[in-house]
Amino acid sequence: MHNFKKFSFFFKSISQFSFLLFFSFFLITSACNKKNSELDPNRPLGAEEKRKKNIKEGRGASLGDLIGNRGKTNYEFSSSNPMWRASLETLDFLPLTTVDYSGGVIITDWYSENNNRESIKITLRFLSNEIRSDGIKIIVHRKICNNNLDCTTSLMKSNSIENELRSTILKKAALFERADKKKK
Repeated sequence: MHNFKKFSFFFKSISQFSFLLFFSFFLITSACNKKNSELDPNRPLGAEEKRKKNIKEGRGASLGDLIGNRGKTNYEFSSSNPMWRASLETLDFLPLTTVDYSGGVIITDWYSENNNRESIKITLRFLSNEIRSDGIKIIVHRKICNNNLDCTTSLMKSNSIENELRSTILKKAALFERADKKKK
């Protein structure tokens, strides 16, 4: 009799487990199943059709769109931006720490000519691709160190370096733009 109770308990456990497994499987599969009336009849079925639909709706990109420039997006590279080129050419004698075209930033390293105690660091931020004086923000920092190499850093506001850089960059950018138009 004792073995029959064990077998009966074991059989009930298996049947309860089987029922729970079957019921959970039924719930999962029925929740994922859509009726044909709920499906979009115009939805693309093949991979090629889906890709074309996504590109048409602006949810993807194709190499053909990038090369042919058939889309609405304008891809501009650093070599085609006269302000960017003029800035790099103007600052080419300085060591650069950050050059980020997509972020529109050029940052130089600390630089000093003859005076080892005083150096400057220049940051250029591009606010526009147009050749305008307000299209570029120039920030000049000055670092002065004493004999013990204790240094202080300050922002140089409305200084001649900033004005000279802006003027040089704008002139070079205008020349680059004029030369680019002549090529076309």
